[in-house]
Amino acid sequence: MSLTMGEKLRILLKRKKVTISQLATLIGTTNQNLSNKLTRDNFSEQELHKIAEALGCKFEGFFVFEDGEKI
Repeated sequence: MSLTMGEKLRILLKRKKVTISQLATLIGTTNQNLSNKLTRDNFSEQELHKIAEALGCKFEGFFVFEDGEKI
């Protein structure tokens, strides 16, 4: 079973020992807005890059074909 983006972000927050409130401050949004996005699993690619940067890692979003080609 595949994890949702919201689940992946919660795992990332635990590993980085950062709260949702702290991340919201780091990316310039409200705690409520970020909590809603996590619940709805509704993030733009730009937001995911911003979150990754704030947490000191990279986000690599792409589609992978059966032959391994990525777009």
